[in-house]
Amino acid sequence: MAGAIRPYAAAFAARFQLMLQYRAAALAGFATQCWWGGIKVMVYAAFFANAAAGDTPITLSQVITYTWLAQAFLVLSPWTGDPEISQAVRTGAIGYERLRPIDTYNWWYVRAAAWMTARALPRALLMLAAAGVAFPLLGLEAWSWRPPADTLAFGLFALSMVLVVLVSSAFVMLLNISAVVTMDERGINTLVASLLIALSGNLLPLALYPDWMQTFLLIQPFASFLDIPFRIYFGGLTGWAAAAGLALQVFWTLVMIVIGRAWMTQVMTRLQMQGG
Repeated sequence: MAGAIRPYAAAFAARFQLMLQYRAAALAGFATQCWWGGIKVMVYAAFFANAAAGDTPITLSQVITYTWLAQAFLVLSPWTGDPEISQAVRTGAIGYERLRPIDTYNWWYVRAAAWMTARALPRALLMLAAAGVAFPLLGLEAWSWRPPADTLAFGLFALSMVLVVLVSSAFVMLLNISAVVTMDERGINTLVASLLIALSGNLLPLALYPDWMQTFLLIQPFASFLDIPFRIYFGGLTGWAAAAGLALQVFWTLVMIVIGRAWMTQVMTRLQMQGG
């Protein structure tokens, strides 16, 4: 068993360490996300200032915490397929993937997981230091990243974030396979980014959408990338509701892996390479 896992663990570690070297990109991403996070917080503050008391399903402090969490873990969402796979499709180097004596799906999956987590980790730590530590010290506690609702919420949030990596990697695999089929990743990436912004909670916390949409918004797959773990964090989902959210993340992970594996098997048996 250990021998079978070793190449995938090595692939994860190598990609993770490689992505951590891009410190300038991490700093630039952090600065950009701070800027957009600040703008969104000010918009929410204006909205809640003009909303009737008790007329919103979540409080302003919860929305602000949600916003900083979304900015901190922005790159854990599957905005695009793996750029290395897209490049390999264009150059024809994808043929080398078929020569490796390992499972191609597993190989791409662990590399996608490393690619996302390594980019998210430094940005999340910087965002926590700024919005969670520096803001209260500077007298901006009302606009800060608040602690989790309680210890149980934090534990469930940590588990949910692990599931975010798993489900996002499974979705990235679908984008990778789509790039192999179409030989151009730009169309599917543009479409997915639009859906992700609207349905994951990135544009607006899903709890603020109309009541008649709430069931659909919770069970659809994009909520598993962002909204579910963040609602667990600030206590918006507790007890059986939190367990249901975690179960949905597991469900969509398994569904995407099954679909991705079946699709990849079909595609790779008729693979056409271009370039040289």
